[in-house]
Amino acid sequence: MAQMTMIEALRDAHDVAMEKDDRVVVYGEDVGYFGGVFRVTAGLQKKYGKSRCFDAPINEAGIVGTAIGMAAYGLRPVIEIQFADYVYPAIDQIVSEAARLRHRSAGDFTCPIVIRMPTGGGIFGGQTHSQSPEAFFTHSSGLKTVVPSNPSDAKGLLLAAIEDPDPVIFLEPKRLYNGPFDGYHDRPVTSWKKHPLGDVSDGYEPIPLGKAAIRREGSDVTVLAYGTMVYVAEAAAEESGVDAEVIDLRTLLPLDLETIVASVEKNGRCVIVHEATKTSGFGAELMSIVQENCFYHLEAPIIRVTGWDTPYPHAQEWNYFPGPERVGEALKKCMED
Repeated sequence: MAQMTMIEALRDAHDVAMEKDDRVVVYGEDVGYFGGVFRVTAGLQKKYGKSRCFDAPINEAGIVGTAIGMAAYGLRPVIEIQFADYVYPAIDQIVSEAARLRHRSAGDFTCPIVIRMPTGGGIFGGQTHSQSPEAFFTHSSGLKTVVPSNPSDAKGLLLAAIEDPDPVIFLEPKRLYNGPFDGYHDRPVTSWKKHPLGDVSDGYEPIPLGKAAIRREGSDVTVLAYGTMVYVAEAAAEESGVDAEVIDLRTLLPLDLETIVASVEKNGRCVIVHEATKTSGFGAELMSIVQENCFYHLEAPIIRVTGWDTPYPHAQEWNYFPGPERVGEALKKCMED
């Protein structure tokens, strides 16, 4: 075990995968020589050469399109979109080509690519560097969608994503790159080096996709969260006095239905938290799933705490960001109903 930031853990996952399998290639904008805008791929080009870690033009559709071609020929590309906000020019390639390749070829071809993207706000990135587009991808059949919340999971889940025979969208909450974040921007930053989930396994240890983790056990209400919101939910539970069970989904698709249902049936109440806009966000799907599977166990309406239905504001970031105060209010309201 070694203590790492999420950046270091992701870099280690790339390194381990590239050493194990020479079919793994890594590229994207500034990914090679510069090591990526967040330095996730720093040093990989020097170690593995320019044919396995290299820079790509500023063309997201081209980056994804070439990865699909490489995958069809037997390679395993791991590509980086510099910010999740920039993925939209590549949506056609992702949804119409990568997600469909196995089906349209009747299984003759697969598309084992990983598309890594920094996601979410909390860094004063404004409306074009703070978006959370996970619902676009969970809506597209043929894709898997992963959102790690800590260094240990980031490494293990990325290794599993690289192994997977189908395309995986790998969303990295950028506010968690260097430490956990509970939503209090005016408090000192906590380092992963002081957090138990900053302990990362050595070597090659994938974490299976589709398995959630219970981060905080509780008997009052179930909180479904992922990414940065896991720590916001934990803080809200402690401060509100509500004994909330916080589930870190880790993988949005495939979803760990068994863990969700068991927790909601036990507690009878559910709060869903995510940073993306409310309307048609992934929380709406979670609400439907909980309602369909746990209706006779629910003792109160399901509540969502999300971003607002506006572009992510720069000047009012902390009014948009679902902080522990808003989540705490939802927890209390859920207990009153």
